[in-house]
Amino acid sequence: MTATEFEAKILDVDPKEIRVLLAEAGAEHVVDRFQRRYVYDIPGRPGAWVRLRDTGTDVTLCVKEIHSDAIDGVAETETTVGDFDAANTLLGKLGYQPKAYQENRRSSWTLGGAAIEIDHWPLIPPYLEIEGDSAEHVHATALALKLPLEELTSENTTKVYRRYGIDIEAIPRLTFE
Repeated sequence: MTATEFEAKILDVDPKEIRVLLAEAGAEHVVDRFQRRYVYDIPGRPGAWVRLRDTGTDVTLCVKEIHSDAIDGVAETETTVGDFDAANTLLGKLGYQPKAYQENRRSSWTLGGAAIEIDHWPLIPPYLEIEGDSAEHVHATALALKLPLEELTSENTTKVYRRYGIDIEAIPRLTFE
């Protein structure tokens, strides 16, 4: 099923301070996990890519399509698959070779039906991501956490890295090592 993502980030956060705000707002901690992913270009489709991700509990295959930098600017079609390595092999047999392998650490929370993530990626400061049912839901969640709306950005990870002078697309293996 294809769905529009309603998602925004606040960059360069202090995870300890965010955890305090989450606790004060009554957010529920879901899980802390290590994630790994392969990213594949789709030939002839700029702004669209395939992501194979292992969250530690699920393996998903997803096509992401960026339509704009707005809070609702990404469409996502995703399904669960059984095995990370087998899915990568299968994609290879279909002609898709990963352009990158990437890792991150994520602390997942929920508040009022919104998904809140504290993300740690290699080479950049941690950031907070809020995903809700609508732009209004994302904004309301940020306000419930006493976070300033003007600090929200809907930039994707590639653009976030660019803010720090890093071309993530030139890094074929992005790890914590």
